[in-house]
Amino acid sequence: MKQLLLSMAGLATLAACTVGPDYAPPAATPAAQAPFLGANGPQVTAQPAVETWWQLYDDPVLDGLVRDALAHNTDLRAAIARLDQVRARLREARSDRLPQTALDANPVYGRSPATAGEQNRERWSVETGLSIAYEVDLFGRVRRNIEAARGDTAAAAADAEAVRVAVVAETTRAYADAAAAAERIAVAERVVGLLDASVRLTEKRFEAGRANRLDVARISALRDQRRALVPPLMAERESALFRLATLTGRAPRDLPPIAGDRDSILELDQPIPVGDGASLLARRPDIRAAERRLAAATARIGVETAALYPQISLGGTFGSSGSGFGNLFGSGPLTWLIGPLLTWNFPNQEAARARIEGAEAASREALAEFDGTVLTALRETETALTVYANALREEAALRSALEQAERAVSITRARQREGVIDFLEVLDAERTYADVNADLVSARSRTVAAQIDLFRALGGGWQESGSALAGNRRTAPVDQAEASAGS
Repeated sequence: MKQLLLSMAGLATLAACTVGPDYAPPAATPAAQAPFLGANGPQVTAQPAVETWWQLYDDPVLDGLVRDALAHNTDLRAAIARLDQVRARLREARSDRLPQTALDANPVYGRSPATAGEQNRERWSVETGLSIAYEVDLFGRVRRNIEAARGDTAAAAADAEAVRVAVVAETTRAYADAAAAAERIAVAERVVGLLDASVRLTEKRFEAGRANRLDVARISALRDQRRALVPPLMAERESALFRLATLTGRAPRDLPPIAGDRDSILELDQPIPVGDGASLLARRPDIRAAERRLAAATARIGVETAALYPQISLGGTFGSSGSGFGNLFGSGPLTWLIGPLLTWNFPNQEAARARIEGAEAASREALAEFDGTVLTALRETETALTVYANALREEAALRSALEQAERAVSITRARQREGVIDFLEVLDAERTYADVNADLVSARSRTVAAQIDLFRALGGGWQESGSALAGNRRTAPVDQAEASAGS
């Protein structure tokens, strides 16, 4: 017995060989680590990107809504649940390092044949046993399987972070859209008010014989046309608030009124820090998820390679039988067996080699997906930088155009009062002013949307995720934001 145990211990000490390739993270191309092409304008800076980027807008209500979304968003809750599932599979893989035990009992009731001095009789008979098995991980199958499970868990955690980034961005976007729609409504109503004044003035001029009925009809039509633009904007604002309610885990009627109080477009008063390509690779959760999936796929090559070699398990069974539960351990015989178990699919290993080829192909697929994810991240960031720069240019041009249009309205009105020009020129000037005014508000809204797209492309916010992923705890940040706004 002693010699047998020493032999088993000797086999266990051999479990240091791990077959299959050792994983090495892929090297990023130099282009992926260089500064961004679009990071040379005044609207951005090469300073490290800000993680809690939504706080740059300095809006406590937005801060509270983001906290609500991180605590209660259903997509994020589902992502955390998926992460918990993968963590459970990692625990299952780790359990293979421990001895596997099983306890069984087999009670049966029946008639036994008579023996010397006995009559046929019915009785209970019980057999119990305890089995223990421990796999000697001689070629690293268990270790590689755990390594693959770790990669899957890290990838799932990064996927949850990607959902978090998306939830923060979409919450900010919904809030910004609602605020932008409110300002567009105010501008549209202001334009309608100006046109109302023009209608009244034109009607007075008509009554005085200085204008005709056609002038009144034209300015009234323009007024009514601008008034018709208000209801769609109201619907757009309500739609944005409904989205905001869903993102924060609420029904539309449960969204706090303060969430829709802002009536001006969000604005930044500083350049956006964007960092460089190297920091982007470390910050984007989708890149980290792709890299961890590559690590898991590489480890699975080792899992399949281990099937080419013998699988050795050390095990034993201990059992007893008796004629009833009362004397199970008293009069019944005690049996035990102990020894190694060798399993080896040899010489036919074609199936194992096919699985190895499949695992190698999966690893190449994971590498291609990682490279594609890096390229996609760079493209999205460069695109967001370009769109943001051009949105600012559009906004600047429209601001200048609005100044000129406002000046043109003042001049034409004065010249009309002097009788130098007719009403058509005044009408055209006011129509131009209304169009430019609406275009400027829309451009400012597009600027904010471009900012949010850029922040999302940069992958900001994931480093703050530990608390959100750990507990999904409930807070009341909107109430806190309301108190801050009130103070």
